[in-house]
Amino acid sequence: MLKPIVKFIVVVTAVASSYLMANDFPNKCSRDQNVNEFTILSYHEIADKSETLDPTYAVTPSNFDQQIHWLIANGYHFIGINDILAYRNSGKALPKKAVLMTFDDGYQSVYANAYPIIKKYKIPVVIALVGSWLQAKDTVDFDGQKIAREKFLSQKEIKEMIRSGLVEIASHSYFLHKGIQGNPQGNMQPAVITRQWLSDKHAYEDEKNYQQRIYNDLSANNTFLKHYTGQKPRVIVWPYGYYNKESRTIAARLGMNIGLTLDDGSNTRLTPLWGMRRILIDKSMTLKALEHDIGSRNANLTDNDRATKAAHIDLDYMYDPDPAQQERNLGDLLDRIKKLGVNTVYLQAFADPDANGAADYVYFPNRNIPMRADLFNRVAWQIATRTQVKRIYAWMPMLAWQLPHSNAAAKDSVVTLQVDSTHLNMGYPRLSPFSPKAQKVIKEIYEDLAVSPRIDGILFHDDVTLSDYEDDSTFARKQYKKWGLAPSVTKIRADREQYEKWTNLKTDYLDSFAMELAQIVRDRHPGLKTARNLYAQVALNEYAEEWYAQGLSESIKHYDYTAIMAMPYMEQAADIRQFYDKIVERVKQEECGLDRTVMELQTINWRKNDEPLSSEELSDTITHLYDLGVHHMAYYPDSVFKNIPDADMIKKAFGQKPVYMHTLTPNTTIPNNQE
Repeated sequence: MLKPIVKFIVVVTAVASSYLMANDFPNKCSRDQNVNEFTILSYHEIADKSETLDPTYAVTPSNFDQQIHWLIANGYHFIGINDILAYRNSGKALPKKAVLMTFDDGYQSVYANAYPIIKKYKIPVVIALVGSWLQAKDTVDFDGQKIAREKFLSQKEIKEMIRSGLVEIASHSYFLHKGIQGNPQGNMQPAVITRQWLSDKHAYEDEKNYQQRIYNDLSANNTFLKHYTGQKPRVIVWPYGYYNKESRTIAARLGMNIGLTLDDGSNTRLTPLWGMRRILIDKSMTLKALEHDIGSRNANLTDNDRATKAAHIDLDYMYDPDPAQQERNLGDLLDRIKKLGVNTVYLQAFADPDANGAADYVYFPNRNIPMRADLFNRVAWQIATRTQVKRIYAWMPMLAWQLPHSNAAAKDSVVTLQVDSTHLNMGYPRLSPFSPKAQKVIKEIYEDLAVSPRIDGILFHDDVTLSDYEDDSTFARKQYKKWGLAPSVTKIRADREQYEKWTNLKTDYLDSFAMELAQIVRDRHPGLKTARNLYAQVALNEYAEEWYAQGLSESIKHYDYTAIMAMPYMEQAADIRQFYDKIVERVKQEECGLDRTVMELQTINWRKNDEPLSSEELSDTITHLYDLGVHHMAYYPDSVFKNIPDADMIKKAFGQKPVYMHTLTPNTTIPNNQE
């Protein structure tokens, strides 16, 4: 039986409560230094527990009343959509501490229990309506349950609220507030962003039909709401907070240029009207939590300020030709993740069964490379909905693709000059980043990955690199000429000035291409974060950028996180403790270094017959790194079926670090009944 969607999708999409005050942390490392211009609150039902349809997101009338009074008493001012548009379009100032109130789904309890307070205090609000629910005669199909139509707003009640001048109607879709089958395994996933799995055709919905389905639904809801309420929506409130570039573009074509989401973060001058962020108010929202959540938005603090505690998971361990065994493997993985207590997973999306360092297969449907199994979608969704994990990164190569021989870009490889055996050599095949055909294929692979409904970030593999003897391909030589350099690696290496310039240009070129690929995925996953694997030597040796075309400073500037492969046994470090200390010392020299760097530890010794590191050693290392001030930690690999590393040890060791990177000190007195 498929899991009902409403009971879990909002949970995983909703912004994680930050519980951070504006003055807890200076936020100098925030990607967005702009001021939060206004806060948007997202409510659902306003009803006592005995009367709710979904108690998780219901706020009692008494708590709602207290929240409104708290906002007023603390100097917040209520605004409407017109105020935001006047500010954005003509610069008309918003009041300080501006707050927009919104109500999703159109419950009757909003009219019965919230509207009297809205009228009393003249609060402008947005109410998002689902056309198919309003058009139902006797019952509404609500999360697979038959609910009486009277539990939702009547036409008379809607029109009365509109006439007050305080209520603006928004579209919440006509029939997209539901889950549809999103993979062969039967996961029900958000209808707005999911390419539906068509069981009868054993295929996914194609792009043309997907976009037509979204257009038809949003268009139908606009037509219905205009007729039913007298107001044509100019605001789209995305069901469950999910949207993408295609859906928001369609909404704009239909006159809805304003989109309300559940994205994490503040509403600053850089926040587009189509992606305005809201705080989800649920049954557990106390006044203290409300203050903290608004404070975190005012401080531009996001889920990025959560200390990373990451497991690096190989999908190869989950894969099995027998679907039943594959599902059992997945069940074991989910149980293990719960025991580990991690909040982040770096999830392998590719496969390299011949172990030559280049991906021969992927775990998602695509146009260019064989699919080993349609597994990434399934595993990512199950982790997101069945465990405590907050962020799932797709672990992907950038250049290391072993394309089928029939692919036009298969031979457009990085060319490495012959060097002596003692010199650093990357050792695995990669496509040349300077080849237009290779770039096109790589972009298409990332486009196809992005179709997966749940991706919070991209972790770029350690192949974002070119050695100091690479790339000497025809494509690379053309690029070197454009840079004003000699047309070959040999000639460039003969001139120290050109050599240094070449190193810097290659580093920037690779990072820029990574950002371009990330943006392809971000178009469908707006809150996407980026991380990259970085060789430890880049942080330890001043000449390492020449060897790898990787730079610590550049990486910290470009990526949200830089995952340094702090693996002393792999690096054959003479002094293990000193190895870690030197990396951390170097990271601390960078502005925001600790805030944007992940220390990725090894759990086995590959140079000693894959011998596992002891639990005591790993625990001591994690403790030591935390003592040095490290915020973010990860490990690799995780051997699911061998309990390597020991799950209890990891949970205890990671538990030494608070959830957030900085100590929190509440500074507001809260009424006892709201604690």
